[in-house]
Amino acid sequence: MSSFSPSRPATAVLLAAGLGTRMKSSRAKAMQQIAGLPMLAHLLASASAVFDRLVVVVGPGMEDVAELVAPYPVIIQHDRLGTAHAALQAEACFGDGDVAVLYADNPLISAHTLTTLLEERRKPGVGLALLAMRPQDPARYGRVLAHEGEVSRIVEWADATPEERSVDLCNAGVLCADASDFRRWLKAVRNDNTKGEFYLTDVVGLAVAEQGRVRAVEAPEDELRGVNSRAELALAEAAMQTRLRETAMAEGVTLVAPETVFLCADTCLSADVLIEPHVVFGPGVIVHEGATIRSFSHLEGCEIHADTVIGPYARIRPGSSIGAGSRLAILSKSKPRPWEQG
Repeated sequence: MSSFSPSRPATAVLLAAGLGTRMKSSRAKAMQQIAGLPMLAHLLASASAVFDRLVVVVGPGMEDVAELVAPYPVIIQHDRLGTAHAALQAEACFGDGDVAVLYADNPLISAHTLTTLLEERRKPGVGLALLAMRPQDPARYGRVLAHEGEVSRIVEWADATPEERSVDLCNAGVLCADASDFRRWLKAVRNDNTKGEFYLTDVVGLAVAEQGRVRAVEAPEDELRGVNSRAELALAEAAMQTRLRETAMAEGVTLVAPETVFLCADTCLSADVLIEPHVVFGPGVIVHEGATIRSFSHLEGCEIHADTVIGPYARIRPGSSIGAGSRLAILSKSKPRPWEQG
């Protein structure tokens, strides 16, 4: 194992070659949207806040994904032979520090969790760190067999004994190791399994076999859940909306009925903004201090200045800028318009 150095650079390899077959979509899985942004954009934002270098592995013909991640380097996995094979395609970009391998279909991992993962890997004697979770329904996740965070092995659900299946600590698939170790382990992974693929999880067994410490870092299920179907995409959207609402309220925004307000990842709300029930924010909305957005309004690509009242039932379209102190409402059809009054 390579020696520990707290100042060494760190690289994140983001695997984004998935086709999203279970999504029943012509759009790449990484481009499916959560809170108005592609899944991969959320992961890029978190990873760029922690790692010195990012590289993205895509499949052939994924020009839209490559355009999204620019200016980060893109590596094409021409043959989809498994996750270990995908990570190995980026070997030339590993550098000499630490390397973490992330997945575009795990889009909600926070910068805090990635920082914790990297710090755990950099503890003396730790050769490999991985992310794990305790989902409400462990289902068919691989189980992490560990004692006080020290991992002995990962066993896939299909190969697990009834006792092993009773373990509720599950593998999220994200790994972090020294670059030289990672290279060696990836090249040693074999594909003698039913699918004939090279699995990244096999790296854990190789690390344990070298007598290095493998540590599990636990994170919430809402951060680590995989998104492979429309149903799972909806669960991820709900988790992200909860996160965005809680952040807004912590920063001084009043949400009268939080569960009925839908935000975009880039929605910018100042302190003392009041949002009534059933309001939807599309991309590119800025709302300044003291503004009120009344019920059943929809805003997109606009700026609402201070002390403005919008709605109810207002539709603010892209390019709009509503001046400070304005009152913009939709008049009820049950009431006569001013020009109709005699």
